[in-house]
Amino acid sequence: MTTQTQGELVPANEPQFDLTATPVPDEQRLDFWPLYFGTIPQWITLEPRIFAWMDRFCDEYSGGIWSFYTLSNGGAFMAPDAEGDDKWHLFNSMNGNGAQMSAEAAGIAVCLIEYSHHACRTECDAMTEHYYRLRDYALQHPESSAILRIID
Repeated sequence: MTTQTQGELVPANEPQFDLTATPVPDEQRLDFWPLYFGTIPQWITLEPRIFAWMDRFCDEYSGGIWSFYTLSNGGAFMAPDAEGDDKWHLFNSMNGNGAQMSAEAAGIAVCLIEYSHHACRTECDAMTEHYYRLRDYALQHPESSAILRIID
């Protein structure tokens, strides 16, 4: 299926522009959750639940500092800080899939899992929108195959 935009055919399931992620500066970290998720019921539980998903999926994860990112489509996510190009191995026992990926891709994967669960738990359309904004970014990510294996 395709859609027509200004004389150019674009596959309907393809975003019409490249999405970008921008790190949130340290001085804006305290405002991240209330600014992007403050209207969502129980938003205060998102961060610890994301940590819990990472702990469940990644044996080598033992806590640490995470970076926050905003997306050019209005989305937002967090990912663990990592030294260098270290790869993380995630395994999702709920679907039997594992994948090796960067810290950013691992953060995207566990955020997508939690965003989906939180949207179902709260029946909040705004949370569902956050899921789809991040999923659109994940589909364009160089490690999209690994991310999708984990969230499948």
